[in-house]
Amino acid sequence: MSVAAASGTVAAAPHRRIPTRAPGRRRIPVSALRFVGCDSCRMTLAEYDALGDERVEFFDSEAGLAWMVREAARQEHEGPKAMLAALVRDISHLRGSPIRCLGESQLRLLDADGRKVQAMHPDEMVFLHPERAASSGTGFLSVGEQEYPDVVLEVDHTTDVRGNRLKAYEQWGFPEVWVEVPDAYSRSRPRGLRPGLTIYLLEEQRFVLSAASRAFPGWRAEEIHRALNELVVSDETVAVLARIGRTLGEREGTGPNDDPLLRSLAREARGEGRAEGRAGLLLGILASRGIAVSPGFPPRRHRAALAAASDEAVLSAASSANSESDFFARLLAAAAPTNAELIFSPRLGATALPEPGEAPVGAESP
Repeated sequence: MSVAAASGTVAAAPHRRIPTRAPGRRRIPVSALRFVGCDSCRMTLAEYDALGDERVEFFDSEAGLAWMVREAARQEHEGPKAMLAALVRDISHLRGSPIRCLGESQLRLLDADGRKVQAMHPDEMVFLHPERAASSGTGFLSVGEQEYPDVVLEVDHTTDVRGNRLKAYEQWGFPEVWVEVPDAYSRSRPRGLRPGLTIYLLEEQRFVLSAASRAFPGWRAEEIHRALNELVVSDETVAVLARIGRTLGEREGTGPNDDPLLRSLAREARGEGRAEGRAGLLLGILASRGIAVSPGFPPRRHRAALAAASDEAVLSAASSANSESDFFARLLAAAAPTNAELIFSPRLGATALPEPGEAPVGAESP
């Protein structure tokens, strides 16, 4: 494999479609592969299908061999995978459109009749556009036949994918592969591996080293490595995720307001601010009428209604109520189209709307 060093930020490139059948369908001879940290065993395709063991590093039906990771997966191996999924989810919120991670889904290279198989389980696969990760119904991604992920992550804790899987990804035309060596030490780590993340980009059917991702423009290898190894996401990483999310959003024409969760939170925050702003006025009116209010007024469960009500409804309810609970009952009644309407409580479900002066059935005192 020819690997050339590259430095600086890689310019964003349009999404690459799946490669043509050459090189996408080219088998890689197992004699060219080295499996550090693995043990080989005889295995048929039927046995492989029945195994369902993600510790299989590589399987070749023609050779009748499977290479199994010698040590069971531990937190040091699983942690970066889980963290990447969480980081990508945060980026997707800021971009304003979903990104899909498929975890250890299986890859298979099949011959024309499907009898000769090469297969492996990437540690994580990331699709910037979820619709491109559509299932074929087979339970695996078919090499050369389906869309490739934008990024594949491999975690080398006690293995070294440079001698096997990385060669397969290059041969099959995968656009971008990240190889992470965790900070956590293992006595079983292959000699020569040092903590860090290496980014491989496909250029003219060969992998080249890159200082930054193409799929996530501007996300540098050292930033990704640091984030994957943090137990709690740092402020520095949050700033990086915001930068990457905005960059992707600018490319897609989307932003945080297009994300349903962030849009809802922003709407809630605006409501909270509006409710808090009205609280001072209400406290003065109710106090002048000798009506006591509970600590923390207005109660959290009523802030949305207070924020949504018109100024006229708020002033009318405050001027005529005889208690705090009566104030909120009148406010809810004024907001409802008719007294026959129901109000919905997350705890109580649908409840008959109270008459002025009454608290909702089953309601807690303020």
